[in-house]
Amino acid sequence: MTATSILREAQDGERRTNRFFDDKSGVAKKIIVQVKSGHIGVNHVRDLKGVLAREKAAVGALITLREPTKPMLTEAASAGFYEPSEPDEKHLKVTSAPGVRYPRLQILTIAELLAGKKLEHPAHRVETFARAERKTKHKQEELF
Repeated sequence: MTATSILREAQDGERRTNRFFDDKSGVAKKIIVQVKSGHIGVNHVRDLKGVLAREKAAVGALITLREPTKPMLTEAASAGFYEPSEPDEKHLKVTSAPGVRYPRLQILTIAELLAGKKLEHPAHRVETFARAERKTKHKQEELF
């Protein structure tokens, strides 16, 4: 998830949901991103934490213009971590090491996103098509 993809359509107060696959269950996990500008406080973090629980989302992010306060960071940390389950090696290409934990609720500023910081979440790619083995029966003979 890049700054451009997050900010392209985001408006103040908007909440978006993205999805990713990280195991063989075939169930997409949710990432909820909420964008806020102006004055924000710990109540916004608690609100997003409640949304994560209600929606059973794996990871959540609060994007803001202002730097988060210490109580906001403490509340975000209290949400815990998301730990991916064992991936299905046949269909998923794992790009993170086993045992990696991701903060369940992350607070990112616009300045951090524009500087290149990214939302921490499992980055898996689903292999939807299997490549067939290339076989030839015989070499083509000359036409002329």
